[in-house]
Amino acid sequence: MAQKELKQAFVSNLNGTSLEEVALGTFLNPACIIIRGLILVRYYQAKGTLPLPLPHISHLLLDICVLILPLILSCTVLSSVLHLFTLSLNLVSACAFFFVCHASKHPSARHPQNTISTFLQSHVQFNQVPFVTLFRVFVNVKTAISILAVDFNVFPRRYAKSETYGTGIMDIGVGAYVFANALVCPEARRKHVSGSKMSHITKQLLSVWPLLALGMARLVSVKMTGYHEHVTEYGVHWNFFFTLAIVRIVASMILLVLPANRMWLVALLMSGFYQFSLETTDLKAFIIHNNEREKDFLHANKEGLFSIVGYVAIYLSGVQVGYYVMQQRSNVREWLKALFYLLLGTSVMYIALVVCQTLVEPVSRRMANLPFVIWTVAQSLFYMCCLGLADIVLLFAKKTSGCKFVPTSWNLYNKQSECDKDKKRGEIEGHCLIQAVSRNQLLFFLLANLMTGLTNSVVDTLSCSSMFSVCVLLLYMFINCSVISALHLCGITVKFW
Repeated sequence: MAQKELKQAFVSNLNGTSLEEVALGTFLNPACIIIRGLILVRYYQAKGTLPLPLPHISHLLLDICVLILPLILSCTVLSSVLHLFTLSLNLVSACAFFFVCHASKHPSARHPQNTISTFLQSHVQFNQVPFVTLFRVFVNVKTAISILAVDFNVFPRRYAKSETYGTGIMDIGVGAYVFANALVCPEARRKHVSGSKMSHITKQLLSVWPLLALGMARLVSVKMTGYHEHVTEYGVHWNFFFTLAIVRIVASMILLVLPANRMWLVALLMSGFYQFSLETTDLKAFIIHNNEREKDFLHANKEGLFSIVGYVAIYLSGVQVGYYVMQQRSNVREWLKALFYLLLGTSVMYIALVVCQTLVEPVSRRMANLPFVIWTVAQSLFYMCCLGLADIVLLFAKKTSGCKFVPTSWNLYNKQSECDKDKKRGEIEGHCLIQAVSRNQLLFFLLANLMTGLTNSVVDTLSCSSMFSVCVLLLYMFINCSVISALHLCGITVKFW
């Protein structure tokens, strides 16, 4: 069997992992965020200053070691002990938190009860919602790791995309990517459409040309180089870039005529009607069993074309969540209340998922059916809640320690001192990998895809040892992160429109 066929078989006919294991991995990133933040707080306590010495190098290495390396290890050599690895990181973060608070000489740390009460009433800055940024960046980073790691033996097959039914780590990745894009769309941020509706539609059509161009570039390069491809993911000619473009156009048209605060209802009706069609017509059999791909464009790309309905429903759900999260809230107590309601929504969605999987059918990324939509939204909400709580833990540590400069984290509002600290905070944010990826997310995703193809062309991924595979993945992510960090440090935002 040729190398191409071997690689195709390696990522085919898989069934995913359990819902519990996917949810367990959610606790990994929040622990990493807390540890990284507390390292900076502790350094500030000891030295009285930030950033770290040689900031260009030291902050990048810190972020790669604390934020990127654990993700690589969790889906490779430590995947069999994921529960112990996650528990260990959370214990380390808890111990570091208590150590930092105990070592603090700030006056607010001397009276814990008063500190907590005052903290809950503290006002926070609202120039961004940090846990939304964290969610979007980590979805991107995990996607970048997975698209290369899946080609190595060290990556568990249960984490890869399932064939027809199943809940793999990479299955949730594609849905979460669509959800993440919706969170910060103009409608979710309550921006009003300027000009006529026709001009707005024209603007949306023009804005997706980079995605269409990237989709065409990927299609041509895959066909010309003979790169291995899993046809049942999207079809013969279709790919994820095309899906992203069409989803954005369709969702923009829907949002033009319907209010953003009713998108949950539209998403429910859309995904419910699609599931009804799957159950009562021959559509499901056509998508799964009909293999006459040479017949026409529809037969060749049936998975990619019909799954758009489910992805639009996920996007609209993300708009609804973003619309809620982006509301103005003045203090910590209100944000904790918001996180509680998000967690409550997560519980409702998981209950609905169990009911759907029991009475209807299992999750299917291939069809983007109703259970897949519900699972994606539920898991995304849970992930956001965990990141939000981690951010509040960091905010408390910053308040008790007097350190104001931990990047990608909420800041307490202090009108008198804010002008003095803005320049310093901006300097530290300039060395932050999360801010770098956030600034050029599409470019990071594109670079990861290019590096994945390049790595596969020079490395026989199927025959690599576990240790060598981890080293290749680490080098690959180091290159991606270094390029993006360099652009961020220079203040360069790469936009294609």
